Amino acid sequence: MERINDKSLDLIIKEMVEVVEHSKDEIYQITEESRVEYKTLSEQLEEIRYDVTTLISATDQLEKKERLSRNRLAKVSENFNIYTEEEIREVYEKTHALQTELKMNREREASLRQRRDYIERRLKSLEKMIERATGLVSKVSVILNYLTDDFQQVSDLIEDANQKQTFGLKIIEAQEEERRRISREIHDGPAQMLANILLRADIVDRTFRERSFEEALDEMKSMRAMVRSSLSEVRRIIYDLRPMALDDLGLVPTIRKYLANMEDYNKIAIIFNEEGKFERLASKYEVALFRLIQESVQNAIKHAVPKTIQVNININTQHVTVSIRDDGVGFDINKTKDESFGLIGMRERVEMLEGDLKINSTIGKGTTVFIKIPLNN
Repeated sequence: MERINDKSLDLIIKEMVEVVEHSKDEIYQITEESRVEYKTLSEQLEEIRYDVTTLISATDQLEKKERLSRNRLAKVSENFNIYTEEEIREVYEKTHALQTELKMNREREASLRQRRDYIERRLKSLEKMIERATGLVSKVSVILNYLTDDFQQVSDLIEDANQKQTFGLKIIEAQEEERRRISREIHDGPAQMLANILLRADIVDRTFRERSFEEALDEMKSMRAMVRSSLSEVRRIIYDLRPMALDDLGLVPTIRKYLANMEDYNKIAIIFNEEGKFERLASKYEVALFRLIQESVQNAIKHAVPKTIQVNININTQHVTVSIRDDGVGFDINKTKDESFGLIGMRERVEMLEGDLKINSTIGKGTTVFIKIPLNN
């Protein structure tokens, strides 16, 4: 199975988010431009309304003047003989001028009314546009947040899948390495001892037949010591595979015995504190907790170079809490290394039991592993 390219996926996600953000910015820009236009048109509308009101008042005055002027012109026309030509022309020109001005005012009023109606329709359209654009910006923001979160979850899931894929390969390699180690230990230890015991048995038989009973008895004592040593070696190998005490005695006594052996073998002070009710737990809990403590202690001894390791365990009816603290060199938990697959394995065990695993470490100040596992009846 081809490993997913995290960088390519991150680049695609980044480009998609940028497109959505750019669209959001464009919508916001359109909204702001619409607001500016709305403000400008509102100001123009107020001016036009003022001009229309003023123009209507002026037109009313002109209509009165034009009506009086037409009446004057009618009288002049009826009494044409008593008015001079100059007076007749003056009345006619004044009436014509008033009628022309009145016509222009009416045309201008109609134009202003038309402009006013257009601006009012445009303002209503802009109001709806601004409202929709504002709602759209909010929706795009929400969508962008969801997309960012979802893409991050997808990226995390893919990263987790890749880690689990690599972890699976590591498990297979570790299994093969463990088989090779056990094979070497059995070959170099119990197998060699059994071969020697078989050889010594032949020697005992020959000594008994060819020499004396006392010499044969000495050989048998030597062979008994070899059998005892071989049995001890076989028990050690079995204990590494699965401590028998875990089935016979339970979790806490097994941990106590294991830590005592590690303290004696590695010459490191290991402090063990136990609290709570130490009744037998289900096998899956005891095995998982023992392996988690075993892995944490071995990691501390192997990598941290500590002077002291402190293991605390608390068991009650609700959950089990364990802390493993060392005063070693510490490490940067943000940096992923090949050795961290041990930590991934620990997380896998804890997740299978629906528990929590927290690791706090500071370079030069040691490491603390905190484990909390609920006890589900």
